[in-house]
Amino acid sequence: MQDLIPGILYSFAALFIILDPLLSVPVFAAMTKGQPSAEIHKQAFIAVAVAGGLMYVFLVFNTAIFTVLGLNFPAFQIAGGIILFLLGLQEALGIELGHSRGHATSAAGVVIGTPLLCGPGTITTVMLLSKDYGLLIPFIAITLSLLATWLILYYAEGIQRILGAVVTDIMGKVLGMLVAAIAVRIIASGIFAYIALI
Repeated sequence: MQDLIPGILYSFAALFIILDPLLSVPVFAAMTKGQPSAEIHKQAFIAVAVAGGLMYVFLVFNTAIFTVLGLNFPAFQIAGGIILFLLGLQEALGIELGHSRGHATSAAGVVIGTPLLCGPGTITTVMLLSKDYGLLIPFIAITLSLLATWLILYYAEGIQRILGAVVTDIMGKVLGMLVAAIAVRIIASGIFAYIALI
């Protein structure tokens, strides 16, 4: 129990920071603007279901997926860390790399679910947590982070109205820096693990 609680808290914090649901608030609110409450709530559920489905799949089947593709974990860890660092840099500096998220034509729930919530960085983090803690702790942390994310998206319109665009933007930049910092640790860990395999 002494190891369980700290592990859950750390895993939850890492996943919540990387999921960064507050960053999705203005995007989600804009994509669902003018829609009835029932549809907004449905899209919030779809977003969390999409992100959660991917996270649980990679939590349980990560080794099998790597075996099929002929990859090793350190290589994926380094690649995912680099992508995560770029995403954090993008949010912290307010720049765009590649296509703008706002140009997505799919349903809001799917677009928010992936890649905005669950992208390569989130998948890498889930796999790292499974390596460090096994299945139970990450499973609980994923469930808690998804619940928190769903609540934030459920009340996205109200949150944006209360916080305002400026505060939401500042919070996104701060979380972006935290994501970049986590990415540096992931990359360094992956490099050391890769060297050990040589």
